[in-house]
Amino acid sequence: MSAFGPTLGAIMTDRLPARERETLMALAEVIAPVSAGGGPGAGTLGTALDARFAALPLRTRKELRQALGALGQPLLRFALCGELRPWATLSPERRAACFARLGASRLPLARVLHEAVRRLVLSTYYSGDAALQSLGIGLPLHQRPPAVSWEGPMAGPEGGVVARGDRTVPPPAPPPSGIRRGAITPGTELVGNFRFRADAVVIGSGAGGAIVAARLAAAGREVLILEAGSRYEPAERTEQEATMLPRLMAESATRATTDLSIPIFQGATVGGGTSVNWMIMLRTPDHVLDEWQRRFGLRDLTPAALAPEFARIEAELSVGQVPDDAHSPSNRLLLDGARRLGWHAIPARVNARGCQRAGTCSSGCRYDARRGAAQVYLPIAFAHGARLLADTRAERVRVVARDGGSGEAPRKEVDAVAHDPRTGEAVGTITVEAPIVVVAAGAVETPALLQRSSLGGGAVGRWLRLHPTTAVMGVYAEETNPLAGMPLTAMMDEFTRTDANGYGFWIECPALGPALAAVSMPGFGAAHATRMLALHRTAPFHLPHTGRRGPAHLQRLRDGGSRGSTARAICPRSCRCAAREGVHGGRRAPAPGQRRRAGHDTARAAAGAPARGRPGAHRQRTDRAQPTRPVLRACQRDLPDGERRPHGRGVARG
Repeated sequence: MSAFGPTLGAIMTDRLPARERETLMALAEVIAPVSAGGGPGAGTLGTALDARFAALPLRTRKELRQALGALGQPLLRFALCGELRPWATLSPERRAACFARLGASRLPLARVLHEAVRRLVLSTYYSGDAALQSLGIGLPLHQRPPAVSWEGPMAGPEGGVVARGDRTVPPPAPPPSGIRRGAITPGTELVGNFRFRADAVVIGSGAGGAIVAARLAAAGREVLILEAGSRYEPAERTEQEATMLPRLMAESATRATTDLSIPIFQGATVGGGTSVNWMIMLRTPDHVLDEWQRRFGLRDLTPAALAPEFARIEAELSVGQVPDDAHSPSNRLLLDGARRLGWHAIPARVNARGCQRAGTCSSGCRYDARRGAAQVYLPIAFAHGARLLADTRAERVRVVARDGGSGEAPRKEVDAVAHDPRTGEAVGTITVEAPIVVVAAGAVETPALLQRSSLGGGAVGRWLRLHPTTAVMGVYAEETNPLAGMPLTAMMDEFTRTDANGYGFWIECPALGPALAAVSMPGFGAAHATRMLALHRTAPFHLPHTGRRGPAHLQRLRDGGSRGSTARAICPRSCRCAAREGVHGGRRAPAPGQRRRAGHDTARAAAGAPARGRPGAHRQRTDRAQPTRPVLRACQRDLPDGERRPHGRGVARG
């Protein structure tokens, strides 16, 4: 069975026009290594691209059609890459040169067109069975015994963060979720027109919505939860990136800023982001609380006042420290490299119990070891009578009765649309009447809903804060296999307060599936394929950046489809630059008592080389993502000659 996604018969509701498809296939032949062996041929890739395109959200399909149509226009193609002839008539070498010229252009439009097509082709290609086999990627963990020491259960007595047990057999089948029957209604059962009443309606079931729903329900309120995403039982979570990410992530895992400079990975399922994140649990640092008191007057949010609240949440989520012998090679490299340099690094505390170390956290935990909103707070809400409508997108909130002086909350109505999760088509309309409406739909969807509802004033959507993260890949002589083991079990926080404003960055090790790795690594064609073949020896390091940046804002878009209005984040230059400044910051003059060129020294120490550094001028680039070359060069010492080029991508985590 192909890992490209659902069957063609189920999803071929829309196709690329012939001219746009011809352009896509001509470019796909030079972007993916279809002629280099070890992967599907052009015909198989074409079928997979058709399926992938048809399964994308309507707005994304429209934008891709526009991009491919633009690339097919002779005059525009000549202006962007100096070629009038159609792509299909060019030699592979000429096609590759013209496509590379798009990516290197100073024109934002050219770079957007280049990146849109590159991401589509590479993510689709590296989701196919043959491409995965060429990378040495076998069956998911639940279908085989553990293959490396850092995946699967560990020896020893049961209990704790990591599962303990027999390593000679696949992990056991997941148990039923235990959620009471009728608590969750899927979109397939919401065909028609419905009207509900409740004491409170909560929009969103993630870290914010689920805990509010649990507290309100436990207090005796009748609670109805609206969740735009779907519910998947543990046994439905296949541990396959290609099938699960489009189901669990917003916009089928294609959400990004308007210029595609920053992908935005946000959970869009029951449990929200807590169902796909990497589980590290960080208390708000004291210096951040101090800043909140100083800048915003939040004097009740002191470390002493919040300590019992943090402790309560950690107890509810079964938070514990990752054992020292449970780290993957990437996380062990980070801990050992920091220790050699004398920098502060700590093992993570995670919200897990009995983790099988499958490495597929972003694809949804098949073993329900993650203690997220869907495992902890939603069951509490359901036990007190709350209900959840899945596949149900809130379209607007209407205030239908103002406060008449009684002191009670004014009556409101929420209009929503239910969708069939298999096709994305609208199947029902829902109106919920409630005096209390809690909007907890995430940093993008919450302001978009308020905009559609004409609530909140002109500032709504104007202060979106992304969390830029720069990726650095280190290639090593020994196997590191970033696809297996627990992600993000360590953190180096030596440089979280290094700039003039008291901000900086930290380093962590994320999960890295083949499709995500393919779009994160730069380039295309043979050079890109060489990097991918070294994936089993690659260790990914993420540098999340702290501090105040220029805010992004949301632009309302109307796609005309069944899903109604939506929004797209627009990032100003100051926000895009944030994904680079942390790495560049390592080249600036150090503060007293600190080392110089943090990123470079960390990479060398993690690789087993002695730390060294020399002063370097800080270059601010605001037009394209170009990470500091010395930092990345130190992580690429084992690439073949001629392939030691820097690469990295800025992403934002939801």
